[in-house]
Amino acid sequence: MNFMKIKILAAAILMISAFSVDAQRYFTREAKIDFISDAPMEQIEAHNSSATTVLDISNGQLEFAVLIKAFLFEKALMQEHFNENYMESDKFPKANFKGNIQNPEAVKWGVDGTYPIEVSGKMTIHGVTRDVTAPGTIVISGGAVSASSSFAIAVADYDIEIPSVVREKIAKEVAINVNVNFQELK
Repeated sequence: MNFMKIKILAAAILMISAFSVDAQRYFTREAKIDFISDAPMEQIEAHNSSATTVLDISNGQLEFAVLIKAFLFEKALMQEHFNENYMESDKFPKANFKGNIQNPEAVKWGVDGTYPIEVSGKMTIHGVTRDVTAPGTIVISGGAVSASSSFAIAVADYDIEIPSVVREKIAKEVAINVNVNFQELK
């Protein structure tokens, strides 16, 4: 009889362990990424609401994958130029980020609140990979986890060439805004 109780207890511990491992990973395929080029001659905005994101709260690892062609512009011609001339979306269809929350101890994952974080990692855009560090915020509310960040990147850092005829219409640094509502990965 004792052997049977031990087996049941061991099975229960394994099930609880497996559940807690799953509960430590969050994801979405609907992360929102916006960018704004605010140049003296023109402001250009694009929005993408289909970025895939995975967050592992056990170690603070964070990954993003973004389809370049999923960025939507106010004007179709801007979108066409963005994909064909600047980003070469057929050649470089995705942008990626792989990194970590640098201060994971700052987030109390089981407690509602707003937690400032810093994220560092490698971002690949247009086939070029660079180190990136950005401030962010994790919000936990009723067990739901969301995150946001705003930072800037220099277009030249990613070998994105801007023709001289439109150089005054495109900012040298582009503002990036990220908003994510995670779901538990089950």
